[in-house]
Amino acid sequence: MKKFKFIVSAFTIAAIVFSVAGCDNSSNSSAPVSSSSGSASSSAPAADDQIKIGILQLSEHVALDSCRQGFIDYLAQNGYVDGEKIVIDYQNAQADQSNLKTISQQFVNNEYDYILGISTPAAQSLATETQEIPIIGTAITSFEAAGLVESNDNPGGNVSGVNDETPIEEQMALLKEILPNAQTVGVMYNSSEINSQVQAERAQAAAEALGLNVEVSTVTNSNDVAQAVETMVEKVDVLYLPTDNTFASTMATVGQISETSKVPVMAGESSMCINGGLASVGLDFYQLGLQTGEFAIKLFEGGDISTMPVEYPKTSSITLNKEFADTIGLEIPQSVLDKVDFFVENGEFVPAK
Repeated sequence: MKKFKFIVSAFTIAAIVFSVAGCDNSSNSSAPVSSSSGSASSSAPAADDQIKIGILQLSEHVALDSCRQGFIDYLAQNGYVDGEKIVIDYQNAQADQSNLKTISQQFVNNEYDYILGISTPAAQSLATETQEIPIIGTAITSFEAAGLVESNDNPGGNVSGVNDETPIEEQMALLKEILPNAQTVGVMYNSSEINSQVQAERAQAAAEALGLNVEVSTVTNSNDVAQAVETMVEKVDVLYLPTDNTFASTMATVGQISETSKVPVMAGESSMCINGGLASVGLDFYQLGLQTGEFAIKLFEGGDISTMPVEYPKTSSITLNKEFADTIGLEIPQSVLDKVDFFVENGEFVPAK
């Protein structure tokens, strides 16, 4: 019997669209759009009766792109169409701190009604620039650890939203089930991302509770990834990568090293399995975007962000890249195959039969 049930929505690479319980996604039929370099789309100047929304995204990769598209789609499906009832200004910081600050200041100077921060660094940058404009955060692992709220239950300021906390203990349990003879796991993340640090600490504790040894390695930017991974695979039996923006955006590189070394990757989120991750008990970031859109509409219709609790993801699933397992000669136990929700085949998510 499957323990986790959810529905993978359209990704930039995998254009699979389903409806999800609790969210009206029946009209969605388009894959997430990709952001352009630097800044992205901006609608025509808003009329006085239109809601002005700024969207600040840290960087371009499948998970964050899908989250943004889910947000926009949910708004449109519920009457808030860009260019009609609302006007959206979307900007991508391209993982550059100076860009984050510049865009944040622009949004505040433009006196937008609401701002969406996609990722922890984006939301932190926005919160530094304004304590007045409501900031909706999403794809954030811990609002509290990031200093964005007084508490998840009672934010107390101008920031709240939907976190992307993943079931790390379940991920480690699945890792152990797939690789029962593994002795050492390598936990890797970007040390400048507080969301990644929080996950890495939980992962280390979960791995040690299962009797695994843990090696930890950090990077500071994408240029460090290849060398760090090549060094790590010499010391461990399996890698664990949290929902880290740096590693998510460099998964093609990580996947190549993983394949050559035959050291598999347990991924913090499902889309990382497209480019080389072996498996994940993870989130569908498109659905996270839908949930964030639902949160936003509550604000538009009179909600007070200072009293709106941070929400948790409603869905998760088990994803397995069996093609990768076959490539490195790894036999997957039948007990795992029986509970997989989605396989990765030819770069797409395919529902388990």
